[in-house]
Amino acid sequence: MIAHKLLLASALALGLNLAVSPTIAAAAQTAPPNANDIASLVQTHTGYPVKMSIYATGLDDPRGLKFGPDGDLYVAEGGGGGTLSTTPMQCAQVPNVGPYTGSRTGGRISRIDHHGHRITVTDKFPSSQTNAQQGSLISGVADVAFIDDTLYAITAGAGCSHGVAGTFNGVARIGHDGSIHWIANLSEYQMHHPVQNPNAGDFEPDGTWYSMVAVRGNLYAVEPNHGEMVKITPYGEIRRIVDISALEGHIVPTALAHHGQFFIGNLNTFPIVSGSSKVLQLTWNRQLWQVAGQLTTVVGIAFDKWGRMYVLENTTGQGNLFPTPGTGDVVRIESSGARKTIISGLVLPTAMTFGPDGALYVSNGGFGLPPGMGQVLRFDLDGWRHAP
Repeated sequence: MIAHKLLLASALALGLNLAVSPTIAAAAQTAPPNANDIASLVQTHTGYPVKMSIYATGLDDPRGLKFGPDGDLYVAEGGGGGTLSTTPMQCAQVPNVGPYTGSRTGGRISRIDHHGHRITVTDKFPSSQTNAQQGSLISGVADVAFIDDTLYAITAGAGCSHGVAGTFNGVARIGHDGSIHWIANLSEYQMHHPVQNPNAGDFEPDGTWYSMVAVRGNLYAVEPNHGEMVKITPYGEIRRIVDISALEGHIVPTALAHHGQFFIGNLNTFPIVSGSSKVLQLTWNRQLWQVAGQLTTVVGIAFDKWGRMYVLENTTGQGNLFPTPGTGDVVRIESSGARKTIISGLVLPTAMTFGPDGALYVSNGGFGLPPGMGQVLRFDLDGWRHAP
């Protein structure tokens, strides 16, 4: 069934109609949930004290996180959606979760200073949402990255197929004044460079880009719907690094990290099968080698200062067939290959990164919550100078 093949930014809508955290649901009966209600679900399991704090609030569907050279945290956000729409006469529509509606603006990047204050860098990117029956889930800016002191953003919520005619998903350079300078049109690229094994029942013509990293002066990004990883130069040249669909089929690659080599994690299709996701390493000859398995709904990968891999899972638990609040977690992959859950109870998390202070930062409430309810949580995993 088509519903079984939906992916992040569209399929996640299904879970919100099926499972709501009891704590959040109870709070919502009297008032919208606040940051403490959401964070109260989270627990740590390191075997030693870990300080958890709410680092930032007031975010609209927070996604990718990166620290800038100024030491501040930059957050990609979905934004507020909109009411603009397109018709099948204008362009191909996204199956099942469409028609999308959207806006030419609203997709946002926020800067979080050392005191946790949020400052808008720009809110002029397109933002779109699925149809109401699927939860009106929002996409906008998917991720950010820095090359030297220059900020770049990649989008997921733009394009005619997402209801915003005259726009496209792509990569933009952000000026110091918040101005947007597009360098690459990824919608056009994907339309002219199809992957080997697209999924016809779940095809988004403009793509739904998810993770982006900067490595040696270039940008690299993964796209879940078509299933590929590309390189984007600062001059806007786009080149496919690997057609993941050709090697793995429709596994819905979402997470991308670089630690000596590239690592790719996948969400997989819906309904969720516990343990069906994995982390793949991109080899020198552009093959994919599994380095961690028995994972579920992977949406983030990060490495600590000792080189240990951490994996962010959006939803876990037997019987949770669709995204379920309060079941997200962070798993550490030990040197033996064993998986250790160190954080649990996250509410639909979407991304994570280690900061210059060695702490782990996680986008919590990354979709499906009321505007402004997204947050970034900080975990001081090395609070007692704990060594591996």
